[in-house]
Amino acid sequence: MGEWVTLKASDGFELAAWRAAPNGAPRGALVVVQEIFGVNAHIRSVADGFAADGYLAIAPAIFDRAERGFDVGYEPEAMARGRDLAGKIDRAATLLDIAAAAKAAKAGGKVGIVGYCLGGTLAWLAAAKVEGLAAAVGYYGGGVPGLGDLMPRVPVMLHFGERDQHIPLDGVRAFAAAHPDTPVFTYPTGGHAFNRYGNAAYDAPSATLARQRTIAFFERNLG
Repeated sequence: MGEWVTLKASDGFELAAWRAAPNGAPRGALVVVQEIFGVNAHIRSVADGFAADGYLAIAPAIFDRAERGFDVGYEPEAMARGRDLAGKIDRAATLLDIAAAAKAAKAGGKVGIVGYCLGGTLAWLAAAKVEGLAAAVGYYGGGVPGLGDLMPRVPVMLHFGERDQHIPLDGVRAFAAAHPDTPVFTYPTGGHAFNRYGNAAYDAPSATLARQRTIAFFERNLG
């Protein structure tokens, strides 16, 4: 369903992106932001899944500024490499790459953003700093509770697992209390990366409910 394309950011940098188009006219568009493992098979399948739901989905390869074509699995060595790259990319430049994806996605109508892990944090940042977005959803963004001073310019929905060993639940609850207008959902059986289908982290009840809420949220805000 998807294909690789090239995007150009406003600073002239070119990066790869996975573009998945729906059958028929799009009902809206989504920027899909990766975890630390690159635009790998999982993220491509997430984009393809949103395309199957009728959205034009574009997943920018935000690690291209540090290492082009980064695409790994989930073994410890790969995780260490991903964390290293996440520390090397400049957040401001990354937002330029996300903005380039949003600009390309406008062909599908109003544009939302959805991100996972690192991408969940970036979705929250983008909601406050990137123009051209109409809604944002973040899944288990570890940096979100520490960015509570940001004020999003568009509606945001956030998802966290209550069994997430990387993101303290107290911090999530404090963030939610400070942002009463932002729906923050927690999932009792979900750990970190509970949406990562085909992986040991996957938790079907959490992933299913979070996706239902996400699709309904985008239907309200991108329709």
